[in-house]
Amino acid sequence: MAEKHYRSLIKATSWRMLGTFDTILVSFVITGKIKLAISIGGVELFTKIALYYGHERLWNKISLGRMPETKDYEI
Repeated sequence: MAEKHYRSLIKATSWRMLGTFDTILVSFVITGKIKLAISIGGVELFTKIALYYGHERLWNKISLGRMPETKDYEI
């Protein structure tokens, strides 16, 4: 079963929100500066959404590790 583009975009966005929170937290721990940490997180939010979306769409075209769907019951 293939995914629609909007599903990949929603998955990419939700994943990046979590990842961005992590980046901000790690950046703050390292730098001790919340403004800098938020700036770093803000930039990587958009670049990584685009990268993840492209990655998902590419893998959606690759059949590696996929099996054809089997029907449980058919008349």
